[in-house]
Amino acid sequence: MSTPSEKLAESLEALKKIQEQGDMAIQASNLSRTHRERLIKNGFLQEVIKGWYIPTSGDDTSGESTTWYASFWSFCSAYLNKRFANSWCLSPEQSLSLHAGNWTVPKQLLVRSPKGNNKITPLLHKTSFFDARYAMPDNNEVETLEGLRVFSLPSALIACSPGFFTQNPTDMRTALSLIKDASDVLELLLGKGHSTIAGRLAGAFRNIDRVRIADEIIKTMSSAGYEIRETDPFKETPNINLLNQERSPYVTRLQIMWQEMRLEVLKHFPKTSRRPTNAQLYLKQVKEIYVTDAYNSLSIEGYRVNQELIQRVRTGKWDPNNNGNDKKYIDILTARGYWQAFNAVEKSLAKVLKGVNPGKVFDDDHREWYREMFAPCLTAGILKPTDLAGYRRNQVYIRHSMHVPPNVAAVRDLMPALCELLKAETSAAVRVVLGHFFFVYIHPYPDGNGRMGRFLMNVMLAAGAYPWLIIPVEQRKKYMATLEEASTHQNITPFCKFLADLIERSKN
Repeated sequence: MSTPSEKLAESLEALKKIQEQGDMAIQASNLSRTHRERLIKNGFLQEVIKGWYIPTSGDDTSGESTTWYASFWSFCSAYLNKRFANSWCLSPEQSLSLHAGNWTVPKQLLVRSPKGNNKITPLLHKTSFFDARYAMPDNNEVETLEGLRVFSLPSALIACSPGFFTQNPTDMRTALSLIKDASDVLELLLGKGHSTIAGRLAGAFRNIDRVRIADEIIKTMSSAGYEIRETDPFKETPNINLLNQERSPYVTRLQIMWQEMRLEVLKHFPKTSRRPTNAQLYLKQVKEIYVTDAYNSLSIEGYRVNQELIQRVRTGKWDPNNNGNDKKYIDILTARGYWQAFNAVEKSLAKVLKGVNPGKVFDDDHREWYREMFAPCLTAGILKPTDLAGYRRNQVYIRHSMHVPPNVAAVRDLMPALCELLKAETSAAVRVVLGHFFFVYIHPYPDGNGRMGRFLMNVMLAAGAYPWLIIPVEQRKKYMATLEEASTHQNITPFCKFLADLIERSKN
């Protein structure tokens, strides 16, 4: 007779066979009732809607949302393909967001299908989708992104609602910037006689300084006998040059967000004090607060450390190979890595205190911070040398966050772009707030991004004559909530005010 563990192994093997086929949305009919119940009981399967499941890790805590957010897009793709075959696509507005590189999990996914029933389908963690009964666009106006059927970029720009321009200006400006020639949209505008939409798109292109495309739309439509009234669907004109023909929507989106967010930072972040006259004193003060900084930074990320442990590994009283005698082995290695990275960051501080461009210092040095942070794990054999080769090579997800970090290819474009923005930025406050935010938004490494982001923030603080800033672990919830608000809603103000308040408190 099989033991409970052997029975579970059989169920896991059945689940593995389904996953090997690439299925993230698992139908009840694909697993026997016995397997389903056993996997659910042991935390390896979770029901999303009746008869449909997603695999889970088995160690997710109650109410854990990360697995669902990580599975959201692939689940929706598999479920919708099964339900509607090829007779569905996402709404033009959601299509535009995806074209623009915004893969944030929406509260409600809007789906179009001639088989739709105009009803809301509740999903996990207060998400849902609404399948609206609509005729499908022509086949040549639909394409596939990451398994999702979406409006093509030109057809989405034409079909989207006017209000989407003001509700989601970053996504819209990014999407517009991807159109390289007026002919991309003119074929549809002329073929369907969209004179009002043509005027709106002309105004939108002019808003982002794509004057040539705007003029070409007006002239061509007019020559075809249409009366065109140009209107700007945006509320404001951005102060950003999009004429560089940037190929990556992720980089364009980063540039637009930077320009929009920096204005909020300038409103809310305290003015810089005078530059420290004594760099040695500044570095001495940083050394003195190391233990407190390490405790809070590591505790924010869930490591169990205390001041005694931090001091012990700081002074070298640890054995990188003694994993059999210390239950907190990973915590010890992480604390030692933080100390080594902190020393590397101190060298970067010395450079910016001498007046070296802080963006260049970050560009030159941040890889060294990362290598030092995880060097103890390499020495202990937990990591391989290739794990420290550079930026991540796989998709990652942030625990509890609806923000989906950019894909691997996008990271390679975004990190150089972030460095260039930091180098060119004239405001120390903007470098501090947006440097930290966009680093964790990009999430370029498989681990340690929070620590790296705080190191980046503090180097930018030093360059602006601000003191080193410790984010207290007691304020972790608020800290993470403000980052989530900036990531999912492009609202940087709460995060900016959060840091500004800590700066002001540090003066008292």
